[in-house]
Amino acid sequence: MEVVEKKNEGLQRDFKITIAADDIQQRVDARLTEVGRDINLPGFRPGKAPLKILKQRYGSAVMGEVLEGTVQESSQELLAERGLRPAGQPKIEVVSFDEGEDLEYDMAVEILPEIEPVDLAELELDRVKVIPTDGEIDDAIDRIVKQNRETKPIETLRKTADGDVVIVDFEGKIDDVPFEGGKGTGIRLELGSNQFIPGFEEQLVGVDAGIPLEVKVAFPDDYNVDDLAGKDAVFDCTVQEIHEGVEVTVDDAFAQSLGLEDLAALKTAISEQLGQEYGRLTRERTKRDLLDKLTDAHDFEVPPRMAEDEFNQIWSQIEQARENDSLDEDDKGKSEDELRAEYQEIADRRVRLGLLLSHIGEQNGLTVSQEEVNRAIMEQARQLPGQEQQVIEFYRDNPQASASLQAPIFEDKVVDFIIEMAQVNERELTAEELNAEAEAEAAGAEAAKKPAAKKEPAKKAAAKKEPAKKAAAKKPAAKKKAAAKKPAAKSKAKSDD
Repeated sequence: MEVVEKKNEGLQRDFKITIAADDIQQRVDARLTEVGRDINLPGFRPGKAPLKILKQRYGSAVMGEVLEGTVQESSQELLAERGLRPAGQPKIEVVSFDEGEDLEYDMAVEILPEIEPVDLAELELDRVKVIPTDGEIDDAIDRIVKQNRETKPIETLRKTADGDVVIVDFEGKIDDVPFEGGKGTGIRLELGSNQFIPGFEEQLVGVDAGIPLEVKVAFPDDYNVDDLAGKDAVFDCTVQEIHEGVEVTVDDAFAQSLGLEDLAALKTAISEQLGQEYGRLTRERTKRDLLDKLTDAHDFEVPPRMAEDEFNQIWSQIEQARENDSLDEDDKGKSEDELRAEYQEIADRRVRLGLLLSHIGEQNGLTVSQEEVNRAIMEQARQLPGQEQQVIEFYRDNPQASASLQAPIFEDKVVDFIIEMAQVNERELTAEELNAEAEAEAAGAEAAKKPAAKKEPAKKAAAKKEPAKKAAAKKPAAKKKAAAKKPAAKSKAKSDD
């Protein structure tokens, strides 16, 4: 094998590789001999057909197989000999080859940069611990009381009031024509709960049971049934019964009705749950602090093609946000050149952090087990009640989708490892103090506004987007609600992730 290095600039390496004709022929003859052992040809004993006959019958097919194998083997040999770690699949182009002549091909490859992580023990991080207050625990208990409260029919005739639970019959019409999903009989509805579309529950306040009435509403423009979105409707309604809440005493008996030993145990459980919720929030804050410090401490070159691929994924989301008129307020009014420059920096940051976290993880033997992937699949399944089996089967039948769950798990494990190694300054704050600090930080970021100031979560270098962002790997769709009910709030389109 003869190798000529044509380019050595930054992370780009271009080579011209020549494989001698004799070498190719030896490989072809060896492969034909191997194939001939298993072939029966008329007039010859099994496995005894002459090489010349085998070449006539199978030479072209074997030649193609040998060329492919030779290019693969020689290119990998070259990379190994020179200690080059490719950042992606090398681009290979056969320049020339005819039978009996040398094989010549070009290989262009981007290599991974040399990464020297900072001393993790020298990193200083801020970690906040939020201790739930008695007031927050009491508020949580009040919500539990409301969620578990019992009701009873009113004993004295009166009109409905906000907070009552009514048993109502209704039938919706658009232009005097009933529509699918717009009819309900004996439906329990708490007035003021906002379970139905805006304006519906308000018109049932202050009415008498048994008296028919019309409720006039307009379906929201973003309603989850296209045929109803933005249209006016009239519902023929009758409140059949009015129920009011039964007073609940918060004591040991109430706690026991929820499966806990006593009221103290209930408060402890609530405190722990609130602590876990705050813990998730403060962990993200610590993680952002860590990623910012890692970004500031490392400035190695990133493979151009990886940065370009990341930018293209981001930019496709920007264009979609433009089409949906959901572009971030900060981005509105900026020219395309300004946006491209800003998001190219974000793409470079993501790739650099991804490579750095991957390097730290590999250097310290961090891996993702199948058990951890299975737990992530189950968590995805729990997010779609009633469709758990479909979600599990989706990941089981789509190895690529299942593999995509490894990237965020791996990233979290590396982040946790770094936090364990770093010098962590832990502070205790109340929720109000935490919110005040967050608002102050946001105000400071706004005042300092620069394109490079946008901080984005890192992604593992080789990781693709989650299945939900791939056309070929969609999760089972959630079932639509009855037309009369309020649609679930839509999450704002993100332009950065």
